Amino acid sequence: MNDNIKRIDPRRPFTITAEGLRRITLGAVGTGGMIDLAAALGGGHREQPKQLRTTAVAQRTLLVAAHTDRGALDDHGRQTLAAAALIADAHTEVVLLAFGEFNDDAAALGADKLIALPAFDRRGFAPEDELNALAAYVAAFSPAHVFLPDNATGDGDLGRRYAARANASVATHVVEIDAKHVAAYAQGGKAFATRALPEVVLLAPNAVDPKLPFVGAGERIESIGVVASKGAYRDLGIEEIDAAQVALEEADFIVSAGNGVSDVPAFERLARTLGAAIGASRVAVDDGKFTRDKQIGATGKTVDASVYIAFGISGAVQHLQGIKDCRHVIAVNLDASSPIAKRANLTIVADTQETIAALTEAASAARGSKGTGAALLNTKPVSEGALA
Repeated sequence: MNDNIKRIDPRRPFTITAEGLRRITLGAVGTGGMIDLAAALGGGHREQPKQLRTTAVAQRTLLVAAHTDRGALDDHGRQTLAAAALIADAHTEVVLLAFGEFNDDAAALGADKLIALPAFDRRGFAPEDELNALAAYVAAFSPAHVFLPDNATGDGDLGRRYAARANASVATHVVEIDAKHVAAYAQGGKAFATRALPEVVLLAPNAVDPKLPFVGAGERIESIGVVASKGAYRDLGIEEIDAAQVALEEADFIVSAGNGVSDVPAFERLARTLGAAIGASRVAVDDGKFTRDKQIGATGKTVDASVYIAFGISGAVQHLQGIKDCRHVIAVNLDASSPIAKRANLTIVADTQETIAALTEAASAARGSKGTGAALLNTKPVSEGALA
């Protein structure tokens, strides 16, 4: 049985490809999370370069707006960009408006043009300034449609604010999309509503596969000046909290221990040093090393951290189910053929305790060089905003 094969709900909304085929998910299917070491070292099979989506002169524009996280789009943002690229025809360009630093490969994500706005940060709260910026770029490009991820971290709010200001047609929580229509669940999921493609599309998570069979032009263009507003909101900043207080379901950085972790205090020191939340496998919990609320897996909690480091975890199918939505998985294990290695983006074949000690030392030195005020990865805003 291949654990890399994703189970797809046959009742999930479908899309129609350019070839007229019904597809439950858009885009090309990848080959799993294993790293091709031979290719990485300069030998073996190399992936064939993808073709440019279009070389025709653009006659219309699709604009995608999304916040970045540490210089890159999250999975939801990538899915939204992929949706626009997949429904764009040969005479349509896809423009990505990135709120925040952007150091990713815009072309590989499907963008023909990129505008990065590093002055805006996902960790900050400036809704009126962001709205002014989005409106300015809509005026500059006159897009046929504007796409944003429908999330609770800024993009969904921005899309609704823009639609209200521009009196634009809008569809929220979109779970199905093609070049002519969108669809969403209605009446508490009991009904399915469709409509023509609106001016503003707020895409639900996991509606589109971000893996594309082509690349965009990826041209980075200069941003235009946007005047800051004197709104009624002021940002109260980010409050650092103990990572142990962060619920695993909300944690962005998790270190998890399995049966291979024998020195629990050393593991907990590493978690504190890295500013990571603590998780555990079922075996480690059953052995009494961790409380039941730390268990990750099908019989525990499902997490979607940006970074998940598994120490001494073999990777039973139940545990892999619990981390299926994690973005970057790093495994530390003596067995390079363990199931967790097949899921991991990076596998470190080494002794768990020695690796924990080395990482603790390196992280302590790095934090010391930056001062005690170095920001933790797991943080929370003091408030979304407050009236000035």
